[in-house]
Amino acid sequence: MSRLPVMTSKRVLTSSSSSSENCPEYAPAQKKTRKDPEPVKPQAAATIIGGKRPPFAATRAPSKSARGAATVAVGPSRGVLKPSVASTAAKGGNMKKPVASTGTKTGGSGPTRRHAWDLKGKVSDMEEKISKYQTKVQSVNQENEVLKGSMAQSQKKVVEMKNELEKQRGMISEYERELQALSGVRDELEKVSSDKNTLQKELSNLEGKYRVMETVRDSQETELQTLKMKLSVQESSLGRLQATLRDREEEVCSLKETVAQQRDELHAGEMERRRLHNTIQELKGNIRVFCRVRPLVGGGLSKHIQLPTSDIKMITLAKTEESHTGKTADTQKNYNFSFDRVFGPQALQQEVFEEISLLVQSALDGYNVCCFAYGQTGSGKTYTMEGDEFDDTRGVIPRAVQQIFKGAEKLGAQGWEFTFTASFVEIYNETLRDLLYTGKANKRPEHEIRKLNNSEVTITNLTYEKVTNEDQVLGLIALANRNRSTAQTAQNDRSSRSHSVFQLDIEGVNAGRDVKCKSTLCLVDLAGSERMLKSQSQGERFKEMTAINSSLSNLGIVITALANKESYVPYRNSKLTYLLQGCLGGNSKTLMFVNIAPESDSFGETLNSLRFASKVNDCVIGTASANRK
Repeated sequence: MSRLPVMTSKRVLTSSSSSSENCPEYAPAQKKTRKDPEPVKPQAAATIIGGKRPPFAATRAPSKSARGAATVAVGPSRGVLKPSVASTAAKGGNMKKPVASTGTKTGGSGPTRRHAWDLKGKVSDMEEKISKYQTKVQSVNQENEVLKGSMAQSQKKVVEMKNELEKQRGMISEYERELQALSGVRDELEKVSSDKNTLQKELSNLEGKYRVMETVRDSQETELQTLKMKLSVQESSLGRLQATLRDREEEVCSLKETVAQQRDELHAGEMERRRLHNTIQELKGNIRVFCRVRPLVGGGLSKHIQLPTSDIKMITLAKTEESHTGKTADTQKNYNFSFDRVFGPQALQQEVFEEISLLVQSALDGYNVCCFAYGQTGSGKTYTMEGDEFDDTRGVIPRAVQQIFKGAEKLGAQGWEFTFTASFVEIYNETLRDLLYTGKANKRPEHEIRKLNNSEVTITNLTYEKVTNEDQVLGLIALANRNRSTAQTAQNDRSSRSHSVFQLDIEGVNAGRDVKCKSTLCLVDLAGSERMLKSQSQGERFKEMTAINSSLSNLGIVITALANKESYVPYRNSKLTYLLQGCLGGNSKTLMFVNIAPESDSFGETLNSLRFASKVNDCVIGTASANRK
């Protein structure tokens, strides 16, 4: 245990020649003061001083050998009391024995040494010393009592300090638990501090943005004031405009009435245009024939074909005949033919189509229109009807399709809506084949021509495609060309071995006028007539040639019957004439191209084609009527 702090103050003792043996009571008192006291609670320092000093100590001067008495003090020592310290005279257990006097003064005013014979004086000196020692013992006993009381108080304080220490230890353990709890709070505090720093940065950013927004707000407030001023101006202008608007609304109502009236007039004008257009086509003839001469491979024109420059409807075939007797000169025989139009070798595809564009327009007006090409093989029929892929060389079929869709788009502004359905069929060896069929060849269905109650002709199991634009139709034409039967002959590297028929069904509705129309545009590319000696057809080619010539012969028979106005027309003699019955029988506007080859060795075939075309041109059929409801 810690010791009580000790504050020492010197006690003055007077000794002359007396030794420590003469003060037996002094030593025990010193031992008592050296005991370690019990630890007490730290408090302010206190000095406990013994009882009254002996009377002689106050008058006599202390000697050099005197030791000071111990003074025990109690003070704070970090919870530990220091032990009390006895006077320095108590070290070693006994005080040093005084040296015997030699008759000289020791220490100040001491008595002189008596003689050996002065016993009475010695006795009195001893008594005097005894008295002093008794007084000193009493003083030490008093100090001892005081120290005992102080010790009791110190022990009491030690007990109190122990109790206080236990309390402090309990508080320390509680504080340690709190400290452990606070360690988590410290981490949380660090996180909160980090969040605080982040929020402070965000706050500074927001403050900057706020200052910017304040600037923007100020500018917007200025703009708002400006806009308010403009608004007041606009409101005044709005009042004027509203008044003007009422006037304009009245004008609009008047104009609407005018527009409705003009629409009626426009519809009436369209109907009149169709009537006049049809009249013109009827004056030109419901069956018209155009002749087209194919250019020579090397360019130019054959000598036996003559085209007058002053007349675009005439063509002459000149043939030089040798004299059989040899006495007369050779004679030249001319064959003159007149058609609705004759195109020379230099005629362009666009020029040819312009002549039939009005006829194509009749299809949109509700009339059935048929256009077909006739001629010997290699005379340019397919080129006339289909042409090439380039715009300048496209034939009648793609140009007619283009005109149909453009015309339908223009009529759409007048309230017309059109739907189109396309089909493509070929007649090969008197057998119908669907050129738009995309299935397996061994599963190709059979087709038959049937006549409906309304005298319309239809084909069973045929592919009918709904089309909405020109590109779709051109795609179908390309598919049909890939599926069409062609072969190489002596007269043509790619000779068509079948008749192809492209048919576009047109249905138009004007809901506002409650008018409907229905028509068919039929474009036919006939296979070329052949002579066996020139085409040198054998085997399958010979069979194809026989079927082609037979169907063309039947077509000639039908045309002759129509020209002679016979009561019976043999349409059923071939699939071709049966399919074209509607085009040839009267309720259609028909155009035939007769294509001729310019080579001199084709003179016979050219003459036959022109004679056949003349029969068609002389044929008069009934007037076509529009299919309207």
